[in-house]
Amino acid sequence: MTTADDDGGDSAEPSAWPVALDGVTESVVTTLGPNGLWNVAALGLHAPDGGVRAGDDEPLEAVTWGNTRTRRNFHRQGEGVVQFVADARDFVDAALTIREEEEPVLDSADAWVRVAAEPVDEGCEGGTRWERWRLTPAENGVRRTRPFTINRGFYAVVDATVAASRLDVPDYDTGELLDRLAYFERVVERCGGVREHEAFARLSEATDWRARRRDDDA
Repeated sequence: MTTADDDGGDSAEPSAWPVALDGVTESVVTTLGPNGLWNVAALGLHAPDGGVRAGDDEPLEAVTWGNTRTRRNFHRQGEGVVQFVADARDFVDAALTIREEEEPVLDSADAWVRVAAEPVDEGCEGGTRWERWRLTPAENGVRRTRPFTINRGFYAVVDATVAASRLDVPDYDTGELLDRLAYFERVVERCGGVREHEAFARLSEATDWRARRRDDDA
């Protein structure tokens, strides 16, 4: 898999993380399914204490919740393609819809890295099965480098996908999650751009959270 850099720059080391990572980084991962298509999903990357630098090859961890396509494809293929995207619409699609692509790397990915996925632990929490994975970086590419900008609407969309994905999980209070979504909607309306507004509209269509909130208040 070869991807040319838009700005002519080189990727990081051949088998390494293409970007610096610290804490929990929200990413998009594609995994190859039995139908020959790449499933698109959201995946949080847990960096070790102190983080990793671009060019490091230290493994990170991630957790899958439930019997998802990502989990099944990790077991089937033992790998996936982690991507760092800056389009809020792709985060919504990844977190809340079933999306499949013919190619592994999304157009919106600024950087990507193929990872080997090894299961290291599993358990059950709140009636939901979870599995922890060790992700070891392999080939990678950097498509675009750009100045870092802060758009509160973008981050509100990402947080909203987390709240929306928990709506039907018994351990979480539905009313509280619906209130969070209402707050995030206001942030997107005030601070988001066109992509963020479109992304939140997709989220609302996928979850019908407003109707659920009305019912919850009734």
